[in-house]
Amino acid sequence: MLAPAFALLLTLASPSDTSRAATDTLGTSSSRLVSPLALEITEDTTVRRRRKAVEVSDWYGRRLTIHRIGAYAMIPLFAFQASAGNELYQKGSGADAWAKTGHRVGATGLATVFGVNTVTGLWNLWDSRAVPQGRTKRTLHTLLMLASDAGFTYAGVHLSEKAENDAGARSEHRKLAYASMGTALVGTGMMIIWRKD
Repeated sequence: MLAPAFALLLTLASPSDTSRAATDTLGTSSSRLVSPLALEITEDTTVRRRRKAVEVSDWYGRRLTIHRIGAYAMIPLFAFQASAGNELYQKGSGADAWAKTGHRVGATGLATVFGVNTVTGLWNLWDSRAVPQGRTKRTLHTLLMLASDAGFTYAGVHLSEKAENDAGARSEHRKLAYASMGTALVGTGMMIIWRKD
């Protein structure tokens, strides 16, 4: 608004010879006034794109809270399972009762936590499918956790009974359990590090 007023003032204040007709490039005269300090006013033609608003369900935050609690509960369960599992691995059938009973209880606890976290995680992944920010991180986390799920399921369902009587199966059970723990810890750690809220 000030620029047109300023240009008018400059035109009025300029010398009187500006009232002469200006000659264009073809040599014809035009009837418009030319100011020696003509201001060129341009409009901002840059189109700025608005961010796309994405809505998630009301339960998204609740499921995320449950998922995070499960992730933090997983860590002490891993420590307990490693301790009880090492006792069983070292002593076999002569292991203490706390290790035998505790390993089964711990495995049930891990199965519960992983079941709940798989459901809440996949549900939130689906609910946030239209959100482009962090999609690669969420997908990588999901793949790592599903690989860990598969490893724990195989170690618990297929190898656990064989591990009680066979040293080779016991070693395979242990290696797969530790690999699944490591995969789950990497998947959980990356989400803790990358978390921005």
